[in-house]
Amino acid sequence: MPWEPPATKGMGEMAAGVQARVLIVARDDVLAGPLADGLDRLGWRTVTARGPNSAVAALADLQIEAAIVDVQGGGEEFLRLAKRLKAACSPRRLPVVAIGDPDAGMVAQGFDLTAAAPLHPAQAAMRLETLVREAVAEEEFELRQETFADRGRGMQAPEPDVSPYRVLAIGEPAPQFLALSNALKANGADVVGAFTAYTAFDYLHERTFDAVVLWAGENPQEALSIAAGLRRNTRLYHTPALLYMQREASLTISEAYHRGISDVASPQTPEHETARRVVELARAFRRGAAIRQALDQARHSGLMDAATGLFTRDLFAAHLARLAQASRVRNRPLSVCVLRVAEKPEVTAARAGGWLDRAIPQIGSMIGRLVRVEDTAARLAPDVFALALPATPLAAGKAAGERIAAVIGCTAFEAGDGKPPFVVEFDIGVAEVGSPETVGHALEQAASQAAGLKAS
Repeated sequence: MPWEPPATKGMGEMAAGVQARVLIVARDDVLAGPLADGLDRLGWRTVTARGPNSAVAALADLQIEAAIVDVQGGGEEFLRLAKRLKAACSPRRLPVVAIGDPDAGMVAQGFDLTAAAPLHPAQAAMRLETLVREAVAEEEFELRQETFADRGRGMQAPEPDVSPYRVLAIGEPAPQFLALSNALKANGADVVGAFTAYTAFDYLHERTFDAVVLWAGENPQEALSIAAGLRRNTRLYHTPALLYMQREASLTISEAYHRGISDVASPQTPEHETARRVVELARAFRRGAAIRQALDQARHSGLMDAATGLFTRDLFAAHLARLAQASRVRNRPLSVCVLRVAEKPEVTAARAGGWLDRAIPQIGSMIGRLVRVEDTAARLAPDVFALALPATPLAAGKAAGERIAAVIGCTAFEAGDGKPPFVVEFDIGVAEVGSPETVGHALEQAASQAAGLKAS
């Protein structure tokens, strides 16, 4: 067996107590070095391994969330590495990204995504965020299946959609752009063309697309504004967008990724390669959509709170206990957040008139839409809500609660004839679950914080 140097820490990993999140496996630093440095600066702390054995050893010691494998020049060992890494992390799901030529055969090798080299750190961070959340959502689906089965309800596993990928191509009919559309069709994709942003959004609101291709043309800012519109829309937020740039453009690749673009290509890139990259984006998007739809079955189970569609108190307690057990087995953090309607004068008046009770179903429904698909939202009491946040440490759990409260705080609710509408604020409590044995105490601690009391 050839000797391999041990895994080396990324620059951000040098600080004591900082946990690596990403394992990079590469024979050398030609691609891995700049990628690791960039990911470290973006908060995705890295550790690098030079071969399969040191990579598996690193997984045993670290709480890695995802892996990136530079398969170019790595040989057969690197091509087979994805399944080995996933097995080493089981039952925690580990997304594995390959840096190489996009190829449908890489899926059979166990890779979740193949990205063309060089992989820009901002692009990598965006892909990793999506892949990690999808992995957590798959774990959550398995747990919900068990929780609902205990109550005689089944949840069907997501069924693969084998229809051709649907791609929306937006931009002027330049020769290069038309050539790319033809290459996409040759790769089995159904392509719809839209020459203006107005037409594009009409299509996006009427149909579901697996990917969007934007032609930058003479004005890349218009293409970026369309990408920004995708990211501001909750229904379209996850739809991937590839920016097809002219050779000479004032827009930098880094700026494009930070503005919500999923991938960047130029006319100098062969059309068939760009088409494969678009199809790879579409495949990953469709997989994530299937997971979200499968989890959404809980809303129609007949076990949820009738007024809000959220988990009931008892159902939440049972599922939270299962989540706590899974967080220990999978070595993932788990936080709970309690949102209690703050007792302001206008809320007190609305409560007395029965208007708060009328608003609660809308408030609960908003909470259900604002949480991530893998999170569990529940109604604990008439005006008290709780969130179970898997793979989420304390600080991130607090941020999630504050974000939901801020969005709902912008909504005005009816207070009766002749009275101004009222708004709702929340008192928030958050706690991280240390172990399955302390899950009840963590929920009590969060509830006490929300009630303004000191936890015992």
